Amino acid sequence: MADQPAPEELLALAVEVATEAGDLLLRGRAGTVAAESTKSSPTDVVTALDRASEELVAARLRAARPRDGLLGEEGSATAGTSGVRWVVDPLDGTVNFLYNLPNWAVSIAAEVDGDVVAGVVHAPAMGRTFTALRGGGAARDGRPLRVSAPESLAVALVGTGFGYTVARRAAQVAVLTRVVPRVRDIRRMGAASLDLCSVAEGSLDAFYERGLNPWDYAAGGLIATEAGAVVGGLDGAPPGESLYIAAAPSVFAPLAALLAEHPRADQD
Repeated sequence: MADQPAPEELLALAVEVATEAGDLLLRGRAGTVAAESTKSSPTDVVTALDRASEELVAARLRAARPRDGLLGEEGSATAGTSGVRWVVDPLDGTVNFLYNLPNWAVSIAAEVDGDVVAGVVHAPAMGRTFTALRGGGAARDGRPLRVSAPESLAVALVGTGFGYTVARRAAQVAVLTRVVPRVRDIRRMGAASLDLCSVAEGSLDAFYERGLNPWDYAAGGLIATEAGAVVGGLDGAPPGESLYIAAAPSVFAPLAALLAEHPRADQD
């Protein structure tokens, strides 16, 4: 469509807006931060800064491209008419942010006709900005990224995350007890977008989680894919809420097979 710019232009806008939102969050984090409300459970918190960041991102994107659609974690939603949709997590890792841990990020992805073509995961407290273009590779602060190449699942460092309801968490821990003996070790860092970027840069060999939403993985998933990760779901299905796996090619199949041994173990 005529209103669709090159993916490079979409990425440049995403980086600019994510950086501005990250600056807002850094300034806000310098003061007192408290949970303002909860969503799915008492542990699923929202701060005023989550909402302020999304308001800033939405305003900047709409000012630059008023015909685009928008999907934001904190409720911003516009259908759009241009064929471009922005998928936004204004503060991924809210609990980390609340406790002044550095693993949090602003994640912005641009879809064209339903396909993610550009993405940025900006982690200002860590001093890192991850970017990707479909077919154009992935980078961290301008340096090209490439996934790791572990010899087997047994020597793979695997990241995961947990849902917010008690039932889902208990079931996910049960699955984890089956995974732990089969891998080198497990990491749980609390921000799926950054977990996916960790796979992209090789600081994790693989990542899996159930219950993710599009804003959790849109940008990070592209970054991981463009760095050479294999991304998929359960039993060959596309990645999504039912299961999201991103892994180095050498360990994707055995990890997917391991998780498929208990396909419904972590459902509510």
